[in-house]
Amino acid sequence: MIGPSGLRALHASLLGRAPEQALTVLQEAGYGAGADLYQAFVSWLPRATGFAKPEEIGAAQLSAVVSRFFEHAGWGDLSVTSIGGGTLALDSTTWAEAEVGTAEQPMCCYSAGMLADFFGRLSGEPVAVMEVECRSKSDARCRFLTAVPERLQRVYEGLTQGKSYEEALQAAEG
Repeated sequence: MIGPSGLRALHASLLGRAPEQALTVLQEAGYGAGADLYQAFVSWLPRATGFAKPEEIGAAQLSAVVSRFFEHAGWGDLSVTSIGGGTLALDSTTWAEAEVGTAEQPMCCYSAGMLADFFGRLSGEPVAVMEVECRSKSDARCRFLTAVPERLQRVYEGLTQGKSYEEALQAAEG
């Protein structure tokens, strides 16, 4: 798997050579890496937690198990919290892809793709992931939202209308 240093080099190279395509390319590459990450999780799970397979993890244990795995894999802490309407917030104060204070918009695009594939496999249904807070833009944490694609599309539309992501989430519920 690609590590934080390699990912930062990839970011820099793409942003320097193809800035208009960099974020899309990073997200697609991350999505492609999700399958390998999920397989690593499946292999790690019984040795590290006692759960034989992902389906055995209950909602109460999900955040702790996922956080342990992502820290073990070198990505940083990751808490998983339900924030209503079928949406999960994935929060990290140490996320490896973020380069603190280097951007004006969320930049963990590789991670968004990777997490979409990973959590889609974990849930057994397609999900989308959108980063709404990012340490790269000096936010206190990276926050990714994950939900069914239609819901995050409505959130995205709210953001393009100038709403905060919290307002867009509320509007998407209605």
